[in-house]
Amino acid sequence: MSQLAKNHRESVFMNEILKQWWKTLIRFHWGNYLLLLLIGLLFYYVWVQVNQTLNYKWNWSIIPNWIIRYDEDTQSWVPNLLLQGLITTFRLTLYSSILALLMGICLGLARTSKNQVVSMLARTYLELLRNIPQVVIIFVFYFFLSEQIVQALEIESWARSIARGDSSEIWSFFFGDMRRFPSLVSGVLVLALFESAFVGEIIRTGIQTVPKGQYEAASSIGMTRMQSMRYIILPQAFRKILPPLANQQIILVKNSAFVSLIAVQELAYKTTELVATTRAIFEAWLTTAAFYFVICFGLSVLFRRLEKHGMSEGR
Repeated sequence: MSQLAKNHRESVFMNEILKQWWKTLIRFHWGNYLLLLLIGLLFYYVWVQVNQTLNYKWNWSIIPNWIIRYDEDTQSWVPNLLLQGLITTFRLTLYSSILALLMGICLGLARTSKNQVVSMLARTYLELLRNIPQVVIIFVFYFFLSEQIVQALEIESWARSIARGDSSEIWSFFFGDMRRFPSLVSGVLVLALFESAFVGEIIRTGIQTVPKGQYEAASSIGMTRMQSMRYIILPQAFRKILPPLANQQIILVKNSAFVSLIAVQELAYKTTELVATTRAIFEAWLTTAAFYFVICFGLSVLFRRLEKHGMSEGR
């Protein structure tokens, strides 16, 4: 019965989606159809020009094997270059977003601090990172900060010892190939340090939108500043800043491609390896673009649902 109920819910959900698409098509004016036709003709023209001018031979049949392949030794399907890069991109995004959120909260609190020195230091950090190109920030942080941290903490030797140990499979599940763990740490640090500047400004804005009466009410019942922030101010602020935080998360997924410049083997890095091996330039990069679109669009839909759910609970 549970399987039947699940199938019924799925069919109802699909019917709702089809109804929404149909309503959208019905509301279209003839000008909208003309615009879609012109866009389709433009794509067709670009496609013809690529084939004629570049004399490019498309070979899409090789792409699936570079996503996942069958390993004769283990008699199982294993990730190939593109899927390996996609998994690393997921890890980079997850860990750097958590670290960026924690750092962003600290920066947001520092920006709203009554201590002028703390507020000025936080603002200096934020302004520097927001007004310098990300590529420059990546190289500066990689060579002058993250690389020094990796060496100081002896992360490379520790990761190699883990790779040779019996528990390497558990570590590999969370961090991938432990021999490349130092580069993953560098990528996470670089992305988190850069993104935390934007997250910090978002959180500062959210804190400042909370009415001053909330601070006064918290102070009147004997709460300290940190207690009022934890229990009163931040919960209200996060409801208001969820949309910009969600947008910054999607930007982080796309910005993760920049760390390929410091040899972090995420999706963009693996795509360049695939292009160098097969010369399938358009197929490889179009597949990579599709992966990024699916991730970002999926996150956009997820955050939109969470936002609606939060608004309904707020009422």
